[in-house]
Amino acid sequence: MPLLTKIFIYPIKSLGGIALSESELTRQGLKYDRRWMLVDLDGMFLTQRSNSKMALLQPRIEGEHLIVEDRSISGSSISFPLNLAKDHASTIWTKVWDDECDAIPVSTEVDRWFSEALQMPCQLVYMPESTNRQVDLNYAKPVDITSFSDGFPYLISTESSLKDLNSRLETPVGIERFRPNLVISDTLPWDEDNWKAFALGNAHFYSTKPCGRCQVITIDPQTAVVGKEPLQTLATFRRQGNKVLFGLNACWDFQHAGGALIKLGDELSLQAN
Repeated sequence: MPLLTKIFIYPIKSLGGIALSESELTRQGLKYDRRWMLVDLDGMFLTQRSNSKMALLQPRIEGEHLIVEDRSISGSSISFPLNLAKDHASTIWTKVWDDECDAIPVSTEVDRWFSEALQMPCQLVYMPESTNRQVDLNYAKPVDITSFSDGFPYLISTESSLKDLNSRLETPVGIERFRPNLVISDTLPWDEDNWKAFALGNAHFYSTKPCGRCQVITIDPQTAVVGKEPLQTLATFRRQGNKVLFGLNACWDFQHAGGALIKLGDELSLQAN
């Protein structure tokens, strides 16, 4: 019986993830997932692709605050409210891939901390509810939107596919390398390629496309050291055109009758299209 065994959110794009036992679903993704993003002084998004040190910045949620710790420096952290003040309404222009998004700056104090941690000028921004970033209509519905994710609101991986990949690697890697939101047990390896519509408990989803992977999966999330694996091996048997695939992009089918909460242990069931 396929079950939901791990839930992760990544509140700040390209920083460390937070493991949860349950989470609310939203059209943009799991609650708080990738609602914040670091940008350069031109408003362009930053990721581990250009600064692997981002892997060492670890968020956690305590009460009504998001706290980020620099794991490379003992005692270095910054805290700010999860919900910005209602009168904090001024937005700035930002860009993530080809999408232009209005975002709210968090604070100059927070910017200084991140700029020092990453040794480059940068700014932390938040995506307000008024910003609707539409997903690629070649794969999804016009009503579907996402946060500051690379393209789609939900990323799903399976334990069996990771096990198959690790059987080909000299040094196994953890599922954290692939930054999924949801991890499923007890499936056949790569079976997720064929999922079209599915439910976790009573929450319904539909797949958009397999996830093409980049060099971020070669960065050790514990050390920020960049290597060649597992992308090099994955490319030998999971290449499709110019993409190397691992995981499944999906959207929450919020228009389908069902729930808006998922929790560990929810059963996965495949649905008719």
